[in-house]
Amino acid sequence: MPHRVVRLSNGLRLLHIPTTSPISHFGILVDAGTRDEPESSPGLAHFVEHTIFKGTKKRSPARVINRLENVGGDLNASTSKEETDFYASFLSPDYPRAVELLADIFFNSTFPEKELEKEKNVVFEEINFYNDSPSELIFDDFESLVFRNHAMGRNILGTKESVGSISRADITDFISSNYTLDNVVLCSVGNISEKRIISLCQRHFGGNTVGTGHRKRTPFTGYSPSSLSVTKSTTQTNVLTGAPAYGFMSEKRVPFLLLTNILGGQGQNSRLNMSIRERKGLAYTIESYYNAFSDCGLFSVYFGCDAGERDHCMDLVFREIDKLKKKKLGTMQLFYAKRQFAGQLALSCESKLNELLSSGHMALFVDEIPDMLEKLSTIESVTAEDLCDTANEIFDFQNFSTLVYNPD
Repeated sequence: MPHRVVRLSNGLRLLHIPTTSPISHFGILVDAGTRDEPESSPGLAHFVEHTIFKGTKKRSPARVINRLENVGGDLNASTSKEETDFYASFLSPDYPRAVELLADIFFNSTFPEKELEKEKNVVFEEINFYNDSPSELIFDDFESLVFRNHAMGRNILGTKESVGSISRADITDFISSNYTLDNVVLCSVGNISEKRIISLCQRHFGGNTVGTGHRKRTPFTGYSPSSLSVTKSTTQTNVLTGAPAYGFMSEKRVPFLLLTNILGGQGQNSRLNMSIRERKGLAYTIESYYNAFSDCGLFSVYFGCDAGERDHCMDLVFREIDKLKKKKLGTMQLFYAKRQFAGQLALSCESKLNELLSSGHMALFVDEIPDMLEKLSTIESVTAEDLCDTANEIFDFQNFSTLVYNPD
């Protein structure tokens, strides 16, 4: 049976997935991220994520942290191109504590000027960390290359200059424009009845006013392939290559997820891993990725190798991609590809926090969330022809962009 989204008296949506685990999770997922920032304030969405915990009308920053950590819980948050998530993990009897705390943070954060200035230094160090990690930084730079001249191409962290200039007014304006009824979902995965979680959320969230503004996003258009090679202080060559793909609501999203997994997913038997790492020993990490956004998507392949083997590795990557375009999977190949993907999906849901974030993300777009059996049924319905069709639509080498970090 699908899990249903219900609405509180003020219109806020709530999704609850019951479990019997002693550990539960509760979160606020906001359909607002880097692409929704004003052009003048790169890094603003991420800075809001950091500073929303820095005190409320009734709690100091220390009291915010200690409210859950004193009972062994964990409070965390994350920012992406399109989403900001605030969530807590805790022992199931502490549901009332977690729900009340997140409501307090969401509605009553004060963003004290003193705390803002301190947190800017924390973000500066985060920027330094990523600049020192080429295998991390290259993904942000690749998105900037593919989505150049569009909000999707903005770096999530921003720059030291842009973060340094963010004011309290910038933060409150961003929240009022984006943290609205249409863009917020409360999500619970844990050992509590639906009646009880609805009551808790109604008490702490339902009595508050939430804005109803309708933010509009500018769709990504006008893509043109591009290649860029830069020098970095590394011992390895790092490479990312890929192209735009299907958006989150596309009917072809699941077939393409399966195809990406066959090519270079997390399994050691992926085609790229077998070809480049296992048979040739040319790379330690070789993987393919597919990120589906609200109105577009991005497919990419990453690998790190010796500088002298870069072209050889690129050739092997394109050979494996070409095989998926030209030759349909046989019956047993397709059977095991589905089994592997379904098993990986089921294992990922063993992490109930992962389930909260993935199901909550889906609840931002639809009112019914498929259960595991429905998800497995969708995978099972994919045909060899579906895989070949999506491969030929997306894997046009003339449409690929490539970013290379060369060692100095």
